[in-house]
Amino acid sequence: MSKTRTRIRTDFPYETRHEDLHIPLPDGTRLYARVWRPLTDEPVPALLEYLPHRLTDATAPRDWQRHPWYAGHGYASVRVDVRGHGNSEGLPGDPYDAVELADGVAVVNWLAGQEWCGGRVGMFGIGWGATAALQVAALAPEPLRAVVAVGATDDRYDDGTHYLGGSVLAAGLPASAARLLAHVCRPPDPRYAGEEWREQWLTRLAEVRPMAPTWLAHQTRDDYWRHGSVREAPHAAIRAAVLAVGGGPGPYRDTVLRLVEHLPQDRVRGILGPWPHQYPDRALPPGPAIGFLQETLRWWDRHLKDADNDVMAEPLLRSWIGGPPERVTGDEEPPGRWVADPAWPSPHVTPVTYGLQGVPVVVASPQRTGLEAGRLVPSGGDADLPSDQRADDAGSACFDFPVPESGVAVDILGRPSVRLTLLAGAPTGQVVARLCDVAPDGSSTLVTRGALNLSARYGPDRAVEAQLGEWETYVFELGSAGHRFPPGHRVRLAVSSTYWPWIWPQPDAAGFTLDPAGSALTLPVRARTEDAVAFEEPEQSEPLGVSHPGTLEEPRPERLVVRDVAKGEWRLEADPCAGDGTWVFPDGLEYGEEALETYTIDESGPLSARTRAQWSIRLHRPELAWNTRIQTRSEITCDADAFVTSDEVICEEGGEIVFHRTWEERIPRTAG
Repeated sequence: MSKTRTRIRTDFPYETRHEDLHIPLPDGTRLYARVWRPLTDEPVPALLEYLPHRLTDATAPRDWQRHPWYAGHGYASVRVDVRGHGNSEGLPGDPYDAVELADGVAVVNWLAGQEWCGGRVGMFGIGWGATAALQVAALAPEPLRAVVAVGATDDRYDDGTHYLGGSVLAAGLPASAARLLAHVCRPPDPRYAGEEWREQWLTRLAEVRPMAPTWLAHQTRDDYWRHGSVREAPHAAIRAAVLAVGGGPGPYRDTVLRLVEHLPQDRVRGILGPWPHQYPDRALPPGPAIGFLQETLRWWDRHLKDADNDVMAEPLLRSWIGGPPERVTGDEEPPGRWVADPAWPSPHVTPVTYGLQGVPVVVASPQRTGLEAGRLVPSGGDADLPSDQRADDAGSACFDFPVPESGVAVDILGRPSVRLTLLAGAPTGQVVARLCDVAPDGSSTLVTRGALNLSARYGPDRAVEAQLGEWETYVFELGSAGHRFPPGHRVRLAVSSTYWPWIWPQPDAAGFTLDPAGSALTLPVRARTEDAVAFEEPEQSEPLGVSHPGTLEEPRPERLVVRDVAKGEWRLEADPCAGDGTWVFPDGLEYGEEALETYTIDESGPLSARTRAQWSIRLHRPELAWNTRIQTRSEITCDADAFVTSDEVICEEGGEIVFHRTWEERIPRTAG
């Protein structure tokens, strides 16, 4: 199978136009919006993408791939910046706070009332935009009839970038907070915001605060995380039809399975594919891409135009089951196939339990175990996916289960789980379980993973220290996966007591003793079925035409691991902007971002863990003599009792500093 290519479409049923406008909110604040509309006298449904990521620059290239496409098929497609971001008025707040969600409801109602809108609205998005769409849908505004959510979370605490199994996601929470701090400090654009841009910017900056201290102050699933998590709503509050889409190996696949399980089958469908955290029509590894816009058009037509199509006759869940990567050569897609399941839990999936074998083993993993984990939220970069797991396997207790060479492949679909009988070496700690595919040559490919903070064994809403001197059984699920283990390969369960930098280590490095006799791995084994699942080839509308001027500087590696032998230190350097450089937009804006995330630990122990993120953002309009720069620094360290956060923001206009502020906070370690 050759790699899919995205077709650029230029002919549409409707000619279109676009305009920028302000949407008034009940309190008088105006949100900045860009609207693409078909040239027709008939009212049409509206589609809304609502998020803070700046429609006039940061998401503009992506927006032009899909909003004009929808408009060309008879929809008013609308992109709106959240209050306090981009060129929208008002002050920024916490992600998904009550104000943001109320504003979303107001925007839906405003769109439904426009003369060019027929009164029905759909919402779509990826990441923040997808999660916001689900949360607005849970508030049930009457005009909102359909949602397409890609890479959404329905559980802000345990299914995103903050916590995993009750432990701080060191590769997620610090980086997310640092990125948000840098991005929220970007100024309004005078080309669109007018002469008031500077006053608006300075007023906004005065209210900015780093989010890491807030997130670290909530180390269990409390009311802060329950707010806006539609898993807590519950799901039944959503009345709109939901097409839930998840990619792998990102953290958002489990949301899809929960939505198709808990929403009524007459208004939900799910797709689980092999994509990074990008829209599925973008041909980025691991692939393959699909005709996602065509697929969503069928969804909109059915639920917003009452089209008599067969979209609801599709299986409840369509999933990609991938094969091992060693078969991929040249310009080929990774091996795999699409499967269809009529319900979830699926009648085609059977839990199969493998008992662990052997004598009790002490697990006290080296602090560097986890450096082969890959990027927490893969976005299509060359270094995003997990590398060969043999180095991490060496720091783990491994249990292998061979797939007979003369037998058939083992397919799994869903969430594996483990039952581990442990003797804790300290009151605090964590256990990490990885499921790997070991090839005949010994290479180890990560399939999925999960983690449990020992204090969260009775649930993520409370912390109970482990009992020393007592064997306890810990049961937890790994992230969902669709994978094929071929004959001759081995299914490996690797258990470790550390996983840096994904998991922030607990204060004590004592680890635990694992008793295989009371432990097991359960796989969701899917029977082979004849599944007729097909998608059209991907297509998009014409690109915006952003140019990337060359640079003389050597770009940094996307991910670089440095070992200081003398210090016994390991440092992971990650460049979240690798390859982006400077963008020059057709309207003359020059936009550039540079960032470096650093995760450091040494073998002296878990208290050596520290993170640092530096961001530099420049927005420049030569024709307006407008030149601004934002520089931020965010650091987190720890001791046995507390996390210590340090943040700094410096904003410049025309080479002169107009804002400079630092924050230092100490947050008690209560659980995570």
